[in-house]
Amino acid sequence: MKKQTVDSRPAGPKPWYDPRIRSIFFQFIAIALVFWGGWTLVDNTLSNMESRGISTGFGFLNETAGFGIIMSLVPYDATMTYGRTFVVGLMNTLLVSAMGIVTATIIGFIIGVARLSSNWLVAKLALLYIEVIRNIPLLLQIFFWYFAVLGSLPSPRQSVDVGGSFFLNNRGLYLPEPMIQEGFGLVWGALIAAIVAVVGVRVWARKRQLATGRIFPTFKVGVAILVLLPVVAFLAAGSPLEWDLPELKGFNFGGGITIIPELAALWIALSLYTASFIAEIVRSGILSVSKGQTEAAKALGIPNSLTLRLVVIPQAMRVIIPPLTSQYLNLAKNSSLATAIGYPDLVAVFMGTTLNQTGQAVEVVAITMAVYLTISLSISLFMNIYNRAVAIKER
Repeated sequence: MKKQTVDSRPAGPKPWYDPRIRSIFFQFIAIALVFWGGWTLVDNTLSNMESRGISTGFGFLNETAGFGIIMSLVPYDATMTYGRTFVVGLMNTLLVSAMGIVTATIIGFIIGVARLSSNWLVAKLALLYIEVIRNIPLLLQIFFWYFAVLGSLPSPRQSVDVGGSFFLNNRGLYLPEPMIQEGFGLVWGALIAAIVAVVGVRVWARKRQLATGRIFPTFKVGVAILVLLPVVAFLAAGSPLEWDLPELKGFNFGGGITIIPELAALWIALSLYTASFIAEIVRSGILSVSKGQTEAAKALGIPNSLTLRLVVIPQAMRVIIPPLTSQYLNLAKNSSLATAIGYPDLVAVFMGTTLNQTGQAVEVVAITMAVYLTISLSISLFMNIYNRAVAIKER
């Protein structure tokens, strides 16, 4: 009689106890739930709109708008389509966001460095600016600049005149507009060549510094190239540029470039408000750099300005950039407050007037949300690329 043998080897782990399989399973369930929820929301929305006789689709973008816009970076009049109003609002939003980011960065870095100044008065004034500006709601600051400051300027007939070319009144700032003439292409070519030359000089100066330790005045030479080369080309082409000067015609000015009060108030408020937060980010970034770095630079006889620019700031940037990205995103989204003072941004023109006239709420809101999402993701992408470029790389 044969004895039955029993396999004493431990049974293998069941698939349910495999962490990899469980993670895949739960991720699949989560994705399925998201798609199901999205489809349910869309289906219910379309059904409810159909039962109420509300049309859907994006055909309204080809219909005539029939209303004017006080400021447009592209040609626009009331006979154009709602699609054109979307472009106008988008361009105005991008304009104020880009202007605000540039000026807020410059002001923020200046105030942040001043906050750490050894001069007691400078440091306290910087602290006062930060504490006052960042603790007042942004909307109130926009109202202050629009109604209290710009609204109190004189009427067009009593405009502040600067040299007969610049005029400031309660309807805006009027500037001469450059009119490009034939032959200006030579100037553009010279500008591109100057930019390429500056990049080449910077690369060469860095290699030279690594090889010899000598610092080349890259900034001064770069500025000279960027200025002199286009100027020489401009003169050689016979000065192919004319100026359209603003003139008082009736009750307002015509010609030239007009910066409307709505744009100015929004730009100033966004810049100053965001700069107060950037200043604290810059201050914390500078303080994160070891004092030994500064002391070593002083021991080598490096001036304070070069120490800050070449030693401290490059190391502080790895701390500054991540929160700085958040402030750029906040500024771009805060620009939607423009509707409070009538600046024709995307929210005011497209999600305001266009939505009210067409009734296409779902489509208009979806497009507006997609635009702000795209702007935010683009800013994040650019800043992440820059962050990786300036990050300290381990050997």
